[in-house]
Parts: sequence; structure tokens; C-alpha cells
Amino acid sequence: MLEDKEKNLLDSQGQATLDRLIAQLKRSQAIHDYQEIEKKVSQHEGLKMLVEEIKAYQKQAVQFAHYHKPVAEKEAIKQADALTKQFDEHPLVIRYREKLVEANDVVQYITTVIEQEINHSITEDLNGKEQRRDI
Repeated sequence: MLEDKEKNLLDSQGQATLDRLIAQLKRSQAIHDYQEIEKKVSQHEGLKMLVEEIKAYQKQAVQFAHYHKPVAEKEAIKQADALTKQFDEHPLVIRYREKLVEANDVVQYITTVIEQEINHSITEDLNGKEQRRDI
């Protein structure tokens, strides 16, 4: 079991690492670019309307399926798919997805580096304890 002092040290180290991660993410151009495009997408009225129309057709398809109306269901699905394609091909959505991938790559990279540093630190700490036991 870890002593209270060691637990507090790990907690403070963990918090320091988290603070460092957040600071690095805030400085990242990829994260900034993602936040900007995400804001544009969420405020774009045309995209909002498309999403609402897609949802409406999807709800209709479910209702038609429930009432065993396969022709109407197929038509509602066809309409929802057409609108989904239109949404997916919108330039803002394309840029949003590109920026999302870039931002995710940055987060993954920083997380991996921090994880490696923590693992290295733990290994060194454990090796130091092993050497003291041998003495």
C-alpha cells in the first residue's frame, strides 16, 4: 500500500501532468483551428436545418416501419440518405472533419509523450527502490 505522502505526491504529479497537457493543447494551432471551424459549423443555419430534416426523415422511417409501410419507409430512408450525403459533402463539414482528425492527432501525440514520461518515471522509481533493497 502507498503511504499517504506517496498518494499525495502521485496526485500532485498527476495534476501537474494534466495542467501541462491542457497548456500544451491550448497552444496547439491544430486545436485552435478545430475550435474555430467547430464554432462555424455549430452556428451555420443551413447545416442546422439539414440536420433537422435528416432527423425528421429518420423518425418518419421508423414510424413507417412500425406501421408496416415498407414503401413509405424506403422513401423516407432515401430522403434521409440524400440529405446526409448533402451534409457530408458540405465544405464546412469536410473542413471540420479534417480539423477534427488533426486535433485528435495532437491530443494522441501529447498523451503518448506524457504516458511515456510517466512510465519512465515509475520505472526509475521502482528500480531505485529495488536497488535500495539489495543494499
